[in-house]
Amino acid sequence: MSQKAEKPTLSGTRLKTRKRDEKEKYDPNSFRDAIIQGLNETDGDLEKVSKFLDVAGSRLNYRRYAEVLFDVLFAGGILAPGGFIVDEVEQPGKPVRTDVCVFKCEESPEKIKGFYGASSVVVFYKLIRRYKYLEKAFEDEVRKVLVFQKGFTPEERSKLAIVTGQILAAGLATPRVLGALFEDHLVKEGISLECAVQIFKIWLLERDVKDVFSALKKMQMDSRLQELFPVNKRNQETYCTYFRERGLGAIADMQNSTLATKAKKEAQKTLSEMITNESPAADMAEYTQDLIQKQGMTETEVTITIWNTVMAAVEWNKKEDLVAEQAMKHLQAYTPLLAQTAKTPKAELALMLRVQEFCYENMNFLKSFQKIIILLYKRDVLSEDTILRWYKTAHSSKGKSVFIEQMKKFVEWLENAEEESEDEEGD
Repeated sequence: MSQKAEKPTLSGTRLKTRKRDEKEKYDPNSFRDAIIQGLNETDGDLEKVSKFLDVAGSRLNYRRYAEVLFDVLFAGGILAPGGFIVDEVEQPGKPVRTDVCVFKCEESPEKIKGFYGASSVVVFYKLIRRYKYLEKAFEDEVRKVLVFQKGFTPEERSKLAIVTGQILAAGLATPRVLGALFEDHLVKEGISLECAVQIFKIWLLERDVKDVFSALKKMQMDSRLQELFPVNKRNQETYCTYFRERGLGAIADMQNSTLATKAKKEAQKTLSEMITNESPAADMAEYTQDLIQKQGMTETEVTITIWNTVMAAVEWNKKEDLVAEQAMKHLQAYTPLLAQTAKTPKAELALMLRVQEFCYENMNFLKSFQKIIILLYKRDVLSEDTILRWYKTAHSSKGKSVFIEQMKKFVEWLENAEEESEDEEGD
């Protein structure tokens, strides 16, 4: 019998690696050298710098070396942890840093913003708009550089604060970058406060305080600003005094507004719990006085908070004829509380306007407005002077014609009663 010959087998076969699968060696120094060489050839001319960065993006890997790119544009070289420039040389004789950067600009908002220097906001803007994928890396870089401030000179820190304010105003980064200022080592050294003052000054030159407040609120930074102070100085008085003395009264007012809003929410929550748990009237009265005397809320704010809480505590009937009776019964229990806080004409008028807005916004209360006002008048919450002032000039435009018509006969009665009283005094 013939035997079949064994088929040959392959051994030691070499697999050819595709070029696209080969991992490129990470070489930040070579990238840095290429960027520095290009920047130095521009002589700091803004247009030339932008043009170089635009063209270089097609041959240099900006995506992989984004951190190195922004290190160079901010500090002139690669930043090591702590804020020091890395001085490793790839090729002898080649510079490891450039003067075409933020830290070497002339220290003024105008110069840094665009009249000189590669790292002006104008250059950053053009670069990021050209290469959109750099947005996140840029924001991370700004935060990192702010963390490294302790390793910078006072002059460099000042320039960094200026450009950060301009960056925030231009919307190139979100206030998330300011999280770096809450680092303990920066707070203890007072660096955070100095930086924040300069950032806010520049930011407010470009944007309205409402825009600044809104941006901070989105990042939940508006309520954290006291953390810029050492622990033993974190109080509202110190905070406001510090910023007002440095010409930033708007920031102090913004903080006051934030705390007031927070206090109102807490007060409404506590009052709601008291109503739900049917707490004694004396306890509720004591709490509302504490809000005014110890927590700094005004009588007007507390009065409106009581109204909002009382009206939100009930599931109202959908029928107009039944909701009026329900409202009268519910409000009677809390009129003493309202009378205790609505002691000024300002607080009374604010309450009456709030009642008007409530009845307008809740359509089933449209016909109940007059009854509520008369109840508040009889229970000494609203005075006749306040009602007459509201009727003649101080009413809101919301549902104006409907509510004015409802109050017409009662106002006529008040005016006649007032005239009769004056006649009796004359007699």
